[in-house]
Amino acid sequence: MNTPTKDKAANHAAFNTKVRQRIQQTEFMLSAPTFRLCPPDEGLEVAFAGRSNAGKSSAINALTNQRQLARSSKTPGRTQMINFFSIGDTDTRLVDLPGYGYAAVPLEMKKEWQVELEEYLVSRSSLAGLVLLTDIRHPLKFFDEQMLHWAKDGELPVHILLTKADKLKYGAAKNALLNTRQALKKLELPCTIQLFSALKKEGIDELAGVMGDWYQYKLNGKGALEEKAQTDTDTDTDTDTDTDKSDIDI
Repeated sequence: MNTPTKDKAANHAAFNTKVRQRIQQTEFMLSAPTFRLCPPDEGLEVAFAGRSNAGKSSAINALTNQRQLARSSKTPGRTQMINFFSIGDTDTRLVDLPGYGYAAVPLEMKKEWQVELEEYLVSRSSLAGLVLLTDIRHPLKFFDEQMLHWAKDGELPVHILLTKADKLKYGAAKNALLNTRQALKKLELPCTIQLFSALKKEGIDELAGVMGDWYQYKLNGKGALEEKAQTDTDTDTDTDTDTDKSDIDI
């Protein structure tokens, strides 16, 4: 006979599997040159942000199990479009924000995007959370920290991916994770953090689980991804369907 703890763990695992399946149905929706031309501020969305060389496109492609869903520019810093992807329908979205921090981008363009990024993170009511990507070998650069401050001002949950974890040995990667977590505590920037490797397909389940919890939390009940997933597969059990929230320190 299963214990309540085992039942809850099994339900949580099943929920994460459904979330993964739903995310893999992600489709390109539209590109917007400015935030003023974004889709209406309704429904739910999770934004992905990071420096131009942080591996954002690779992470989105690995998460959705699609090789060319998100496309990176051959010249970092050149792509300045906000790309929206629908997850099942246009009310549930993944947003690929323009890469930042590339030296070749003109100063005036950098300033303009900083203003718009801040406005988006602080005022976008449909935004359920921010996934911030930073290279594990060069974590938390100045503008990464600025993004975290804006997210904090907007009371927005943040999950950090230390990308390209495969570039370091296991012990070194764990040390980098610990050191970055300690740095975040000193900066009083609450968020969750994990190792991630698009190349090795490591950390995808954890990321998908966090996104699913965000959507669920944002709706104060059954999440959009879970609700859609359940229309695809009927459960044949009569167990408690409550799921644990991920460890989001907000």
